[in-house]
Amino acid sequence: MTMDTRLCVGCQACVLACKAENALPEKGYRDWVVSETRGEFPTLVQENRSERCNHCDDPPCVSACPTGASHVAEGGAVLVTHYKCSGCKACIAACPYNARYVHSEGYVDKCTFCLHRVQRGEKPGCVDICPTSALRFGDLSDPGSDVSKALRSRKYKVLKPELGLKPNLYFLL
Repeated sequence: MTMDTRLCVGCQACVLACKAENALPEKGYRDWVVSETRGEFPTLVQENRSERCNHCDDPPCVSACPTGASHVAEGGAVLVTHYKCSGCKACIAACPYNARYVHSEGYVDKCTFCLHRVQRGEKPGCVDICPTSALRFGDLSDPGSDVSKALRSRKYKVLKPELGLKPNLYFLL
């Protein structure tokens, strides 16, 4: 997934779409918007970022999970099998992106990139609803995908690259 920091206006439509699409409880969340201001007055720059699970290639949440509930699915999405989750929160502690929470039913929950939609050939709910098209989703191994094209044409960053987790959420600059 790519997130274009030039286009995001911080409207929270992605957050609301996710809550509706995934029937999340009142205090449940799978994504959120961060606004970061840098610089010194009068030269300030604000960056809005829609953040979520980074679906790392080397996810510490998976190795921390004692029950195997946290796992990497075919295609690379990091998922939680709810009925296997004991709610021990080891994965929450292991995630450097604060992308997990305890669902009101006792299991740990997180972004799935709306895999149920992707498997039907649709975009994730957050991507589909974004009014500025700041979010894009696709197959990184397909050079013709929207995300592959965006990463070839723009500078980008990942969050916490020093951890070596190889996150798959790219922020276009």
